[in-house]
Amino acid sequence: MEPRKHSFPPVVDNDTRLLVLGSLPGQRSLAERRYYAHPQNQFWRLISSAAGRDLAALPYEDRLAALCDAHIGLWDVVASATRQGSTDAAMRNIERHDLAALAATLPRLRAIAFNGGTALRHGVKQLGPAAANYAIVALPSSSPLHTVGLATKLPAWEALRIHLTG
Repeated sequence: MEPRKHSFPPVVDNDTRLLVLGSLPGQRSLAERRYYAHPQNQFWRLISSAAGRDLAALPYEDRLAALCDAHIGLWDVVASATRQGSTDAAMRNIERHDLAALAATLPRLRAIAFNGGTALRHGVKQLGPAAANYAIVALPSSSPLHTVGLATKLPAWEALRIHLTG
């Protein structure tokens, strides 16, 4: 049987306006205990466009602080699952996070963005009626398994800025 893999704690604060949700960290991220640790994952380059600074160039803890400074939160829709490898399609025995409960603790939250189709499918269901309180944004996955280029993904990620102003 596959080992159970667990996500990380949310990166949020009371000023979070945009919550970006992935599915479940991959093998490399779990091994390094860091969100989006795989060097081919484009997350840090893509979210930099919304944050307004180059997060990929920063040490990891500074990246997380810069996300919070930009009013961007980070978490996953899956609390734990069994999975061989890193693909979302291989997840089994999924335990979900209570996204609606987290969202309810964030007084300035305006939008919830989903990094990829799996996160979107699970996350919208988990939010239930609470989804109506937020702009819901489907993003092209930052995963190296989603093989369209960075330039193709970037416009959707840049558009996240509208949820951070004001």
